[in-house]
Amino acid sequence: MEIKSPTGKLGVLLPGMGAVASTFIAGIEAIKLNLAKPVGSMTEMGTIRLGKRTEDRVPRIREFVPLEELENLVFGGWDINEENLYEICIRSGVLENSLVEMVRPKLESIKVWPAVFDKKFVRRLEGDYVKSAKNKLDLAEQIINDIQTFIDSNNTSSNVMIWCGSTEIFFESSEVHSTLKKFEKGLANNDPAISPSMIYAYASLKSGIPFANGSPNLSVDIPALQELALNTSTPIAGKDFKTGQTLMKTILAPGLKARQIGINGWFSTNILGNRDGEVLDDPEAFKTKEESKLGALDYILQPDLYSDLYSDYYHKVRINYYPPRGDNKEGWDNIDIFGWLGYPMQIKIDFLCRDSILAAPIVLDLVLFLDLAQRAGLKGIQEWLSFYFKSPMTLPELYPEHDLFVQLAKLKNTLRHMMDEELITHLGQDYYEDHLN
Repeated sequence: MEIKSPTGKLGVLLPGMGAVASTFIAGIEAIKLNLAKPVGSMTEMGTIRLGKRTEDRVPRIREFVPLEELENLVFGGWDINEENLYEICIRSGVLENSLVEMVRPKLESIKVWPAVFDKKFVRRLEGDYVKSAKNKLDLAEQIINDIQTFIDSNNTSSNVMIWCGSTEIFFESSEVHSTLKKFEKGLANNDPAISPSMIYAYASLKSGIPFANGSPNLSVDIPALQELALNTSTPIAGKDFKTGQTLMKTILAPGLKARQIGINGWFSTNILGNRDGEVLDDPEAFKTKEESKLGALDYILQPDLYSDLYSDYYHKVRINYYPPRGDNKEGWDNIDIFGWLGYPMQIKIDFLCRDSILAAPIVLDLVLFLDLAQRAGLKGIQEWLSFYFKSPMTLPELYPEHDLFVQLAKLKNTLRHMMDEELITHLGQDYYEDHLN
């Protein structure tokens, strides 16, 4: 596969300059100054095995595929409050003030543009730094103008957009989402079923810029925008960053299934105090998140195939807004399992995690991998990036893969394919060839 080399600056465009985006950007600036390490980032710290185990070829991923250098990342984005990135970092309270002060000049210089915002979709937030327009098509054109201004002022040679905004209310796909022609007509007619995240995705894809959806919103995962992605030869990915509790589920559930251990019930509850927690306090926004969080277990456990083990298991998810906790989310899981002869057992998990700390390296990997995908000529849904999402996008005729380890194998095999290396199946063929022939 022919992959174009990076040629200059890579623009990172972020709708929603809140805790996740500010933690990501401040972190990149700190890493550039050697103040910290990019822990959690596969592109920066991960390795990949090539060939037989006996060959001992295990380069870092960054050394294997042509990724853009962190030094060449430049940032811009949109938010509903008129603050610079330094002020957002201080307000969010994710990072220590001492670290934020060390990168303060860079943070204060990053442009934040007025956002496209519709309170109907995010009812718990208030903001007055928003765009006004005669219709949604005009709003999309304003975003496209912001993008072009950013490109011109920063002299970027490529760009990626990652939605880091809040969770929108739950609603289902409708006729306006079915084709690009109907969607563009809907933009011009202010169709109420077109959300702000869809407007950003449209503007990004119309500009030929890869787009990933970090929230559970109905966004780029509609036929109209998938059609646009193919028309403009642009990669897309999503949805909903896999960070805390769902990450634990996609690690633990495959292990229980692999050992044929049964599950009677899985109860999950969270407390979270940041802006995301406040938004999810709205039942309609929570329903969007709930749909995303509930789906993984069914796909992993396959109760239709393993009826004796999983056909009657009960799964419940709760999220509670608790302001004193801030960005430090706590997730509790109670898992009622059963083993040999049906004897019951339990697993308890108390995951005290930092939401934005877990999300920031995901944003970095998606930026670099989506840019790589575009330089490799890939377009449309990038299923190999399912590793990073709670609700992975896939083609309509396929079911999404949620098993974290299968996702990881697919991601690394895609990188091997890009670089014309042999795919790894872990069948032990190298052993049989070396010892039994």
